[in-house]
Formats: sequence, C-alpha cells, structure tokens
Amino acid sequence: MFIGEFNYKIDAKKRLAVPAKFRDDLDGKVVVTRGLDGCLFLYQLDEWRKLAEKISNLPLSQADARSFARVMLAGAMEVEIDSSGRILIPDYLKEYADLKKEITIAGVYNRMEIWDKDKWEDYKEKTESEVGDIAEELKELGV
Repeated sequence: MFIGEFNYKIDAKKRLAVPAKFRDDLDGKVVVTRGLDGCLFLYQLDEWRKLAEKISNLPLSQADARSFARVMLAGAMEVEIDSSGRILIPDYLKEYADLKKEITIAGVYNRMEIWDKDKWEDYKEKTESEVGDIAEELKELGV
C-alpha cells in the first residue's frame, strides 16, 4: 500500500528516487506511464498487469476506449530501480508531466503519482478547497 507525499529532486540524468518505505514492495522493477491530470503513474508490476488486462479488454469499437488504451499502454515503460533506489524517467514521460527539478511523489494506495512539485501544490490547493463537494458527489458510490 502506497500512501503519503514525498518531495525529491530529479537529477540531471533524469533519475528520481523512489520513497525508501516503498522500495521493498517493488521487486526492483516498476512500470511508469502517462497518468491523468498531468502526472505520471507508477505501478508495481502485479498491479500494472491487472490494470493493463482491464484496459486491453475495453471494446475496440469505441474510440474513447482505443484512445485511453493508447495513452496508458503505449506510454508505459518498465524501469529498473537502481542500487541507490532511483528510477530513470524517460524523456517523453518527463515532457508529458512537465517535470522540472522539484518533484512530489504521492502514494495513492495501489500506485504512486509523480508530479512536478508546483503542479502538485496547485492541484492539491484547488482540490482541497472542493473536497466537500467532491465527497457529496461520491456518496452515491458508497464512499
């Protein structure tokens, strides 16, 4: 389970540390892909396989399903965690999420999200101010 917020710096070689408390659960490899809301998603291999299976079963006849599959699956990259606990962020993913120097990694239960720190702070501020309305809408889902 991944929870919490962690701030790091991405180095000149595009390497980013994975929070130490999460590394034991990752078996040396993870999948990083385009996420939603302008961030990257980072998954354990088993969690990624579950999600990829669901995405691959979306109906090919629906344009939105094809588009979502392309963004998530074609954008994915399996990366190794080096001996210092870092991963290499591919250029196309770094550009997609507009990652600069300061990074926030947010644990969101079954995945981590990798955000440019300023974008994360803006997103968090906006979302926190709307959390009551969001909770009201989610009550129909049993949350």
